[in-house]
Amino acid sequence: MKIEVWSDYVCPFCYIGKRRLESALENFSHRDEVEVKFKSYELDPHASHDTNESMYEILSKKYGMSVEEAKKMTDGVAAQAKTVGLDFDFDQMIRTNTLDAHRLAKFAESKGKDKEVAEDLLKAYFIEAKHIGDHETLKELAINAGLDANEAKEVLNSNAFEEEVRADEAKAKDIGVQGVPFFVINDKYAISGAQPMETFLNALQKVWEEENEKSPLKPLTSAGDQGATCTDDRCDY
Repeated sequence: MKIEVWSDYVCPFCYIGKRRLESALENFSHRDEVEVKFKSYELDPHASHDTNESMYEILSKKYGMSVEEAKKMTDGVAAQAKTVGLDFDFDQMIRTNTLDAHRLAKFAESKGKDKEVAEDLLKAYFIEAKHIGDHETLKELAINAGLDANEAKEVLNSNAFEEEVRADEAKAKDIGVQGVPFFVINDKYAISGAQPMETFLNALQKVWEEENEKSPLKPLTSAGDQGATCTDDRCDY
């Protein structure tokens, strides 16, 4: 069974959704036969590499509210994150452009280290408040995942793996992805948003049963109502 996951490393629901999928897999009896592949999606391709603004100031300008209101808006997301064991640090979070992070993840995939790097990038951004657009930070994450430092540096100092990132984004457009996280199971079922663990588990069981009954493939269908997502315009704070 194959699960493709479109996500961005600055999307809070992508990290929450990842944890809920992982919980579902822990409860799925055929988990050893499931392959998870992470796909690139940039929520803001035009985002600046560096900013002096806090996350609250950025959200304040984006949604036309006060900084205090922006702080309150993130409280619910932080509370959701805690339910899956994540402690988001919105106070220190550093917003940045994620293209280089996605390119590094594609490099990691070519070395069989994509899962490690995907987790480390999300943790670095949401919990450790690291600058995941900074090449030194990205190189450090690559080394921690067991990748060669010189190779990682060469990738980051070029446009290597950008075509792979663009291919993921093109496929997302083709299948109608409008927000992330977005999960596709065996090109058959789509799950939009950070759904409850039970939604993932039910979808896994249904696809497994249908595949093993050798049912004909159906058009991509939704496995549930849309959960919390981030789109190009906003996150469901």
